[in-house]
Amino acid sequence: MNRITALLEEKFGYRTFRKGQEEIIRAILNKEDVLGIMPTGGGKSICYQLPALVLEGLTLVVSPLISLMKDQVDSLNEMGIPATYINSTLQFPEIQQRLGMAARGEVKLLYVAPERLETADFLELLRHVSIDLIAVDEAHCISQWGHDFRPSYLKLAETIRSFAERPVIVALTATATPEVAEDICQLLSIAPENQVKTGFARENLAFQVVKEQKDVYLLEYLKMNQGQSGIIYASTRKEAERIHHLLKHHQISAGIYHGGLREQERSKNQEDFLFDRIQVMVATNAFGMGINKSNVRFVIHAQIPGNLESYYQEAGRAGRDGLPSEAVLLYAPNDLQIQQFFIEQSESTIEYQQNEYLKLREMNQYAHTQMCLQSYILRYFGEQGSDCGKCSNCLDDRESVDVTLETQKVLSCVKRMGERFGKSLVGKVLTGSKDQKITQWRFDQLSTYGLMKDWTQKEVTQLIDYLTAEHYLLPSEGQYPLLSLSSEGVEVLLGKRKVFRKQATVKQLVVDDDLFEELRALRLELAQEQQLPPYVIFSDKTLRELAEKQPQTSLEFLQIKGVGQNKLEKYGERFLALLQKR
Repeated sequence: MNRITALLEEKFGYRTFRKGQEEIIRAILNKEDVLGIMPTGGGKSICYQLPALVLEGLTLVVSPLISLMKDQVDSLNEMGIPATYINSTLQFPEIQQRLGMAARGEVKLLYVAPERLETADFLELLRHVSIDLIAVDEAHCISQWGHDFRPSYLKLAETIRSFAERPVIVALTATATPEVAEDICQLLSIAPENQVKTGFARENLAFQVVKEQKDVYLLEYLKMNQGQSGIIYASTRKEAERIHHLLKHHQISAGIYHGGLREQERSKNQEDFLFDRIQVMVATNAFGMGINKSNVRFVIHAQIPGNLESYYQEAGRAGRDGLPSEAVLLYAPNDLQIQQFFIEQSESTIEYQQNEYLKLREMNQYAHTQMCLQSYILRYFGEQGSDCGKCSNCLDDRESVDVTLETQKVLSCVKRMGERFGKSLVGKVLTGSKDQKITQWRFDQLSTYGLMKDWTQKEVTQLIDYLTAEHYLLPSEGQYPLLSLSSEGVEVLLGKRKVFRKQATVKQLVVDDDLFEELRALRLELAQEQQLPPYVIFSDKTLRELAEKQPQTSLEFLQIKGVGQNKLEKYGERFLALLQKR
């Protein structure tokens, strides 16, 4: 290992290994297959790039991220490490030339997409080249339970088995649940005990869930983070195009990246982003954007992705340099329908689709939980973590309100409906809806019918989402989950456990409140300037909330009911100046 440590400093400029790297490299040099599970930015590539320098034969790197290959190869060549790649962006003569370089031993690392292993010319090369190590990057793609399953990865497993002399295998991923890790080991014949897990926590990432007007929030966020590099993910090309146009319209330096663009345009946009010629990249999460850019300060998901694995991997593209960065999910319930549509359209088995619905439900619960967001993600990956202290839930200073009575009403209703209906119908029964289904099933005869008629249907379903996220209610599998009570839910129903939920409690301010009066005076001044009635500028209700919450930034100002982008631009500066003096 002394030579390896010397090469680490000489070629990569690091004096010490990161957690897990040395263990994985030691296994490779001992000719043991190994699975490495390390967070994005945890230094996975060094785990195979360093051994490649001391192994005699070729190291074959299999990666589905075509756009990342060029970055990695350029970086290696810059460090004096001979490497090249073969993918669909190259013409045939260039592919043949690079295959020749590999056959003559002129490169130490050859990057290929998994599909390449199915071509005749490449299989011919494998018969004439000594391959010592195969690095399987994004190894979760081999598992049908992974979030990005690719059939070509299964062919890779077959190809490996066909080698006369089997190379050492190192499989690497940032996102594998215990089930997926087991699948990877089985398919690649890696001994289950040869797993190196460094933990999923990203200490420098602050997670946020935002349920506000998306465009307004997005524009204000980018305005506040001018000059910082960021990625905005959308679920569809159409939405990516819409957001891109919105940003360009507001003179925000932005590029776009999705599978519908010409290769030339994609490459140019990616290069502009990498070289900081544009500030923001808008991309679809359906198209794998391998961005090896260390100074991405924020990743914003403008629509909810299909599962937590995808979310965590994409969010993890922020802060690869270890500096404080943010991962923001802009949540809207309607966006779930897009992901449901994707699942419905996938030509997969019923079992696979049911599993995807489960994952989507878990993603939805992430948006509704009030526990630490980092801890919620860690729990999903089978880890226990302490509160991060910097996510939007940890920093939520709203009052915790006792909602035990309301919870008991919901749980009682679910129980009385036989624990075989979904949240929509439960909500309708509780709010006293006259829906035909309710009379048909005689749910209007239940003692819980109309028990929460002073609540809106939306408020009740939001409470149900919260109770599901906190595991008081258990949803069944499938697209339309049916609700039943968990053991914790039963305890609440029996009065053995209390339930608390954070919610804003707007205090009714008296008319002579000093700050409220100052805000009213400013409103009157602006009204006279604009020759408008004062209430047109802001209602008393908005002023009361301003007096109570006293926002200090334009983003906080936007969270106040009655404040939109237009009013923020017109009046925000004057009101904030007053509030900041307090």
